[in-house]
Amino acid sequence: MYTINYTIISSRLPLFNHIPGVPKFGLSRIRQQLVGKSTRKMAWSSNKCEQGIESVSGIVRPATEVYADEAVEALRAGKVIAVPTDTLYGFACDACNIEAVNRIYEIKGRKHTSPLAICVGDVKDIGRFAVTDHLPIGLLEGLLPGPVTVVLTRGESSILEKSLNPGLDSIGVRVPDSDFIRMIARGSGSALALTSANLSGQPSSVDIKDFKSLWEHCTFVYDGGILPAGRSGSTVVDLTMLGKYKILRPGSAKEETVSILERHSLQEAGAIV
Repeated sequence: MYTINYTIISSRLPLFNHIPGVPKFGLSRIRQQLVGKSTRKMAWSSNKCEQGIESVSGIVRPATEVYADEAVEALRAGKVIAVPTDTLYGFACDACNIEAVNRIYEIKGRKHTSPLAICVGDVKDIGRFAVTDHLPIGLLEGLLPGPVTVVLTRGESSILEKSLNPGLDSIGVRVPDSDFIRMIARGSGSALALTSANLSGQPSSVDIKDFKSLWEHCTFVYDGGILPAGRSGSTVVDLTMLGKYKILRPGSAKEETVSILERHSLQEAGAIV
């Protein structure tokens, strides 16, 4: 840490010496202001380093409303971005852009036989992409937004590209309890293909540093800090059957999810009653 030697400065800079007719306290204030600015600048630089806000390519942004329009434009241009959700960091793109979807599979090293979920901004949007009229009134609103993926039948009226998850007539849908991703999903006017931001088979990411080696494949990486939900991801529940449910992945909210399902009189598929 450097210190400021006012004796040396005063000998070289007349400004710091007393000028006749000028009150000495005025010069003291000048010194204080200069020192204050220097200290604040050093502190800001130190904080920036401590927070790990660094990116050679300049693609890292805070996950705030200020950058939502930028993210939407990237999605509309067929790009892949990384975003925080209420569980994990994920890679996202326009679900109706097959080239962008294929890019996500390439980034993750994932087999195309492994389906991708979609994310929408609000519960009311789900009906554009999947069949919901067989579900009890209020069920989806009870589960979402939150750390739950609901698996539903696409149906003939779905606007999803048939090339997304080919061979499957169902789709996993998320409405994360996370403002930033919901803002960009609404702004895109479409659904986002969404999958965890990691190499296939590797631990999920709760911090952007966890997938730093993959940043270069994204147009933007939006930093929402360290996510508190752990690495278990969302609870995945199959709701394609009338009056029944099936937990496909326990995830981070199994107990709460089952409680809501049973409150709406759904029974576990295969359970003896």
